[in-house]
Amino acid sequence: MHLFRNIVFTAAIVGLLAGLAMTAIQHFGTQPLIVKAEVVEQANAAKAAEPHDHATAGAHDHAAVTATEEAAASGHEHGADEWEPADGIERFSWTLVANIVSGIGFALLLVAASELRGGLTSWREGLLWGLAGFAVFTLAPSIGLPPEAPGVEGAPLMDRQIWWVATAIATAVGLALIAFSRSPIAAIAAVALIAAPHVVGAPKPPAPPAIPHDLEHGFVVAVIVTGFLFWAILGALAGVLRPRFAGS
Repeated sequence: MHLFRNIVFTAAIVGLLAGLAMTAIQHFGTQPLIVKAEVVEQANAAKAAEPHDHATAGAHDHAAVTATEEAAASGHEHGADEWEPADGIERFSWTLVANIVSGIGFALLLVAASELRGGLTSWREGLLWGLAGFAVFTLAPSIGLPPEAPGVEGAPLMDRQIWWVATAIATAVGLALIAFSRSPIAAIAAVALIAAPHVVGAPKPPAPPAIPHDLEHGFVVAVIVTGFLFWAILGALAGVLRPRFAGS
């Protein structure tokens, strides 16, 4: 019970601090790119919904245009019913809450997993565990499924979730074999596990991105860099705090 309490308490503090740091990084890193992508996405949607010249269109074209306009209006009404946070303090607040919750969840995984190896003893050791978390949950899945900015249509959600989970598990097991086993066979198995999801291939999106390539590329890089900083901070903090609470 004492160990469980220490794990939860450490994870709560580490997740809170890492979530705060991630929110600050996102505010200056990914958030401006999201706003730009949303502007482009809205402009593309408005352009697609523009009515055609009914006077010069034939009967068939007129019917097609009418159907398109009705579908666009229906989609707009449906979108209006869906709640989303308003720009400004409301969006920032919900982002902060989501980051803190995610930070606590990932911190629980990291601290609990490290306890199986005797627990973290320093910020350097925590940093190594954090970098492993970055490889498992951010880097490896991003190779096949890059982060999606607004205006980027992804593959079916279930297909993406299955591939993402399989990639994270395979990468985690592979890294564990490399780190904690000295057997050549285990090393070969580890490489095979890490490579397997990428050999199979991630599900492909049905359409190319509707935003400029430079904007999409910048967003992907920003998200990966943010993930790296998040996991580095989370791991280092866990390495600093865990020994203090373990001795209490």
